[in-house]
Amino acid sequence: MNRTARAFWLDSPGRGGIREVDLPVPGPDEVVVRTLYSGVSRGTETLVFRGGVPESQHTAMRAPFQEGDFPGPVKYGYLNVGVVEEGPAALTGRTVFCLYPHQTRYVVPASAVTPVPDGVPVGRAVLAGTVETAVNALWDAAPLVGDRIAVVGGGMVGCSVAALLARFPGVRIQLVDADPARARTAEALGVGFALPGDALGACDLVVHASATEEGLATALELLRAEGTVVELSWYGDRKVSLPLGEAFHSRRLVIRGSQVGTVSPARAHRGYADRLALALDLLADPALDALVTGESPFEELPEVMPRLASGETPALCHRIRYGDPHRTDARP
Repeated sequence: MNRTARAFWLDSPGRGGIREVDLPVPGPDEVVVRTLYSGVSRGTETLVFRGGVPESQHTAMRAPFQEGDFPGPVKYGYLNVGVVEEGPAALTGRTVFCLYPHQTRYVVPASAVTPVPDGVPVGRAVLAGTVETAVNALWDAAPLVGDRIAVVGGGMVGCSVAALLARFPGVRIQLVDADPARARTAEALGVGFALPGDALGACDLVVHASATEEGLATALELLRAEGTVVELSWYGDRKVSLPLGEAFHSRRLVIRGSQVGTVSPARAHRGYADRLALALDLLADPALDALVTGESPFEELPEVMPRLASGETPALCHRIRYGDPHRTDARP
């Protein structure tokens, strides 16, 4: 077995490259995974690529298998699907998801991988980490049957939340985004769409995921009295101004933060592994393919990341392909 691999590293803000790395010999409770696909979200990962993680958040923002430190050099990422080449018999040959950066092969504890259910295509499984964020957000939000709900921000996280909310009986759900092209994504997910000026108000719940102060202001405007905004956006080192005067206090509005790094207190008994397994089960829905908006080979990642970070390449999840994922003998 070849004990080398190739990994994408952020060398410095705005510039990355592919490095050859040595793999350790796996222990008895570890697995060797050959990557089939990884995913890049235009949210957190491109913020990291731009060097926008505040120093105060360097520890909180570490990915599970990150190497190096912010702002760089750093190996960062958390959406990885591969096949187990070595490890315990129960996992060998299985397709698994792992919160691992962009790397052709890697060694991790067997407990760090989650088998992909048979009904979930390998290419769609890269969305598991983002759907897991959506699951945690809805555990925090606790929507009820018949609620009037808006999701402000049609990025990868916002669309994942909207897709899950579409399954709730009797809800009025609308995806709100300043980009009219997101209407096609909303239609594919089975939810309504509106530009900010046309959104339906009197919402019981608004989930905000646009990472803009304008979006958060819109979220507050859409609430009924005593309604709640669940804030999913990560602003990095940017400061945000909010209209907390006017009717904010008289209407008794609530802004509540939600972050996937901690399991929602409402479901603390479930744990991280259970939450991720649930997210993978939910990916059996083919509508979620709408969240994958592009694909590139691993070798092009150093050129692709700057285009994703700048917005030159618009994307929700941009999928990275390693070798030929349909060949079981492929060796990236």
